[in-house]
Amino acid sequence: MNPKFVLEQVSQLLFAPVLLMLVLLTAWTLVALGMFARSAVGRWRGRRPAVARLAAEIDAAAAASDTDADLGIERVLARAEHASLRSLNAVRFAVRAGPSLGLMGTLIPMAAALNGLARGDLPALAEHMVVAFSATIVGIAIGVVAHVIAMVREGWQREDLDALRLHAERALRAAPASGSKERAT
Repeated sequence: MNPKFVLEQVSQLLFAPVLLMLVLLTAWTLVALGMFARSAVGRWRGRRPAVARLAAEIDAAAAASDTDADLGIERVLARAEHASLRSLNAVRFAVRAGPSLGLMGTLIPMAAALNGLARGDLPALAEHMVVAFSATIVGIAIGVVAHVIAMVREGWQREDLDALRLHAERALRAAPASGSKERAT
């Protein structure tokens, strides 16, 4: 069996899934962009529901007398940091996958375009080149949009985590002193 033939067949088999994944990633990026815009408007209006919910959890942990307030608050902060990092994973995936899929969607049809050129079939050459360049444009656009979303959301999340840490400090200072009396004895 000819290895060149096998590689060509494998790459042709990958073409449809690559294009399908580009289309799905494009749809996901549009949804993510809409969610990002909604979050931006909410933040502009001063609404940060996750911060308010976590601040209430911090207050509840600080007020709890049956557990150590420090540990309860630390647990809430750790959970917030973990959720923050996890929420960016999909966007970071799109930052890398979009251009990679775009490149694959470019190179696979270029082989067919070169075959068309060798046969003198200019319409086939043009058709494959249009698909190739479209895949490149879509892949790069996905990467750019996802990168902008990731950068801004990372800044928002740092700001939110800083606000939660400050709230936790205030909650600890205002917490009942029963836990500190027990530690002193």
